[in-house]
Amino acid sequence: MTRIYLAGHRGMVGGAILRQLKARGAQVITRTHAELDLTDQAAVRGFLQAERPDVVILAAAKVGGILANNTYPADFIYENLMIECNVIHQAFAAGVTRLLQLGSSCIYPRAVPQPMREDALLTGVLEPTNEPYAIAKIAGIKLCESYNRQHGTDYRSVMPTNLYGPGDNFHPENSHVLPALIRRFHEAARDGLDEVVIWGTGTPRREFLHVDDMAEASLFVLDLPKDTYDANTDPMLSHINVGTGTDVSILDLARMVAGITGFGGRIVTDPTKPDGTPRKLMDVTRLADMGWRARIGLEEGIAGTYRWFLDNQDSFRR
Repeated sequence: MTRIYLAGHRGMVGGAILRQLKARGAQVITRTHAELDLTDQAAVRGFLQAERPDVVILAAAKVGGILANNTYPADFIYENLMIECNVIHQAFAAGVTRLLQLGSSCIYPRAVPQPMREDALLTGVLEPTNEPYAIAKIAGIKLCESYNRQHGTDYRSVMPTNLYGPGDNFHPENSHVLPALIRRFHEAARDGLDEVVIWGTGTPRREFLHVDDMAEASLFVLDLPKDTYDANTDPMLSHINVGTGTDVSILDLARMVAGITGFGGRIVTDPTKPDGTPRKLMDVTRLADMGWRARIGLEEGIAGTYRWFLDNQDSFRR
C-alpha cells in the first residue's frame, strides 16, 4: 500500500485532505508540530529518512489575514521558506519521487489581469500587504520545478483561491475575511447590536472555495497520470490554479453572512482600513480541462461552516 506523509494535517486544508485519504483507506503518516518542527532541518531529515514515505503532501504553512501578514512579515517569509525547503529537499533525499505542494493565489501580481492565469506568475509587483508570504509560496513552486528539472522527480503544486470551511481560524484578529465575518456577525446577532463595521470599502471582489472541494482537487491533481499533468503544464510553469471561477464583493459577502447568522442590523464600511487587492479571481481553465470543477456553492458552504462554528465555538481562543 502507498504510504503518504501529510504535513499540516491539523490545519483546515490538511484536515480536509486527511478526511478524504482516510475515506479511501489510505495509509497516512502524520506528526503534530510538537512531534516534528518543520522549520528544523535536522528533525525533518531524521523523520523522512526513518519513515521513507512513497508520497508527500505539503499542506503545512504559516497563514493569516491582512493584519497578521502586516504585523509579522518576518515570521511569514522565514517560517514558510524553511518549511518548504526542509520538506521538499529532505523528501528528495529520502527517495520520495511524488510530492504535492499547496500554495496560494497571492502569488500573482497585484495588478494582474482578471481572471488570473497561471502564466501571470512573476509578471508584476505583488500586493504589499502579503508580499513576504507570497514570495515564500513562489519559492515553493520553483523548488518543485527545479527538483523536477534536475532530478526527474514528480513534484506538483496547486494554488488555491481563498479557502473556508470546517476547521477554519475564527480568531478575531488573525483570521481571514470570511471566518472573521462569520464570527463578527454571529456575535452581533447574539448581542443584539444595531450595526456591524467591516474593513475597507466593501468593493473588492474575492473568490471563495470550500476546503472539501480543495481537498478533492488536491488529490485529483496528485492522482493525475504524469503524462496528463505534463501535457497540461510546462516544466517552468507547472502550478495549477484551484478555484470556483466566480467571485463576490466583500459587501455582498457580508450581506450573505448576515443573513445566514441572523443579523438584521446595518452593515457599515470603514474606508480608513485597507482593502487589499481590488480583485482576485482565478482562471481555472487548466484544471477544468483536466476534468475537475468545484461543486459546493458559496451560500451552502457558508451555512455549513456556520453550523461547524456553532458546534465548536467553545474551543476558540478569545
